Amino acid sequence: MKKFLIFSLCCLLLTGRLDAQRRYDVAAYLYPAYVADDPRLRPFWPMGIGEWETVLTMQQRNPGHYWDRHPLWGYINEADPAVMEMEIDQATGHGINVFIFDWYWFDGRPFMETTLTNGFLKARNRDKMQFYLMWANHDVVNTWDTRISRLREKNVIWTGKIDRDEFEKICRRNIELFFKQPNYYKIDGKPVFMIYDVKNFIEGLGGVEQAADAVKWFRKEVKKAGFPGLDLQFTMWAPNLNYSGFDAGKAEKPEEALIRKVGFTSSSHYQFVHFLNVNDTYPAIVERAVAEWDKIDKAFSVPYYPHVSIGWDNSPRVRESAVVRDNTPENFEKALRAAKDYLDRHPDRHPLITVNSWNEWTETSYLQPDDLYGYGYLEAVRRVFGQ
Repeated sequence: MKKFLIFSLCCLLLTGRLDAQRRYDVAAYLYPAYVADDPRLRPFWPMGIGEWETVLTMQQRNPGHYWDRHPLWGYINEADPAVMEMEIDQATGHGINVFIFDWYWFDGRPFMETTLTNGFLKARNRDKMQFYLMWANHDVVNTWDTRISRLREKNVIWTGKIDRDEFEKICRRNIELFFKQPNYYKIDGKPVFMIYDVKNFIEGLGGVEQAADAVKWFRKEVKKAGFPGLDLQFTMWAPNLNYSGFDAGKAEKPEEALIRKVGFTSSSHYQFVHFLNVNDTYPAIVERAVAEWDKIDKAFSVPYYPHVSIGWDNSPRVRESAVVRDNTPENFEKALRAAKDYLDRHPDRHPLITVNSWNEWTETSYLQPDDLYGYGYLEAVRRVFGQ
């Protein structure tokens, strides 16, 4: 009888019928522009409250526009440790246990880092929440500045490309300052580091071979610091193999051949808009996203962690935008359950799901409560992952 009960329990676990006891890591991207203590933000948002200015002045700039939302928590300074303590309590209380910080580096120094260094890392309850970095190494153009964001030309203010010396400077600093933090997120003991713009990364370093050599060096430095290795995460977009020095035509799985050549070991998406037509209803978009996950499984052997975006509407920045419709908390909950089902079908994979996002207000994809749905999105996460 005892053997039968043990066998039955194993079967239940394998079929996912006891998934309520499985631990899921729900990681929300955190955009660090809602601060008052970073002087480098003033050229874009002169009021001194970061990109809250774009949210606050939307109706003033565009009277009568349909986009009219307001944060229930107010226009908070997320670089304030007391504010971040509240956010950590709210996130963890609703089933979100990881923040993925959008992390920037321009002109030889960090940019928009105070949300992390002054807010999160100084919060008294920071140990409740894990974190890791997504290096947002895209170019900065005039989109952030609403005074000129409608111009047809996209003027590059800062480039996200860096050379080998700058890359090594970044890596050494991140290992010491962030990877060694006790609550830095790891998979199998390996710190996770995500790169947003792989094309910029490769071109800045001089090509695929040079990028691969730089990643080998990075991995060795991580091991020198006492970790078993590095989990280098690839931000999945629509397929793009146009990289100098890489002949995709000779590979059986060309996309995977590229990322394996460079040294990536896992992947996820950042936003539905990067690979789907989002000018549609949310259920239809999610159906296509789930189908994309299955395509990725066939095209890649490196682990893919399912991604769910809450929505998309870039109107606060550019006034006219593709718009996700019907992205209610109830439909968002269904998307989360689809991601959970995907993880349960991959029991050998680390149970990580990424969500866009904690606070992307000007892209209309945020978990924070507003005057439209209240705490609806957070409650949806709690219903699915809050056990």
